[in-house]
Amino acid sequence: MADAIKGLLSLNREGNITVLATEADGVAFRCTNDLDVAADGTIYFTDASYKYSLTQLKSDLLEHQPNGRFMAYDPHTKQTRVLLRDLYFANGVAVSPDQSFVLVNDTGSYRVRRFWLTGAKQGQSDVFIDNLPGFPDGISSNGKGTFWLALVNRRDAALDGMLPHPFLRKIIWRLPNFLQPNIRRYAFALALDTDGKVIRNLQDPSPGCFAQIANVVEHKGTLYFGSIGEHAIGRMPLR
Repeated sequence: MADAIKGLLSLNREGNITVLATEADGVAFRCTNDLDVAADGTIYFTDASYKYSLTQLKSDLLEHQPNGRFMAYDPHTKQTRVLLRDLYFANGVAVSPDQSFVLVNDTGSYRVRRFWLTGAKQGQSDVFIDNLPGFPDGISSNGKGTFWLALVNRRDAALDGMLPHPFLRKIIWRLPNFLQPNIRRYAFALALDTDGKVIRNLQDPSPGCFAQIANVVEHKGTLYFGSIGEHAIGRMPLR
């Protein structure tokens, strides 16, 4: 499991925790975020930012610098390799059903990156889907060719307008929290096929919606939602 404070951990059935990794290339993790495990046991995971902790999420997004990394941990050699650097808040991870590639969310860039594990492009990366209408958080595979992508918040026009202006972002950074761009109540999740095409678009703007969705998992015809704002797990039959 990815612990934002302690690093990459392993938890056995007896409840014993083992620390697998806390740094890569001499740089300590500051915000270990998400992971997925490939068929060969390799753990693909992200460190959202090597500069800011999870409680400083907004600071990282407002600074808008590529502080995130995407990595692979080999359980046999116990070594960690950095696969991608310079991500803007590296987030959710999902291995494809055929094990040919792994996806990683580049939250601050509103996109999902694809890292190729096999084939002619092995070791290379490209953009799986770009210009998303919100901040991508968690991503998961249903094992049958569909990836569920959670958008924790819609894009903010004011924030988008500030991104090219470092001085303006510094001013906003110093303002009280209520004057800064903040998460609004909105439920948003997308289903993507293996080519990055949107095949389902789930949105709920109602005041009572299950909001700030951080992860979506499909299991036996039902979607389960995790949230950074709710005190429950969401559940919805998938039709």
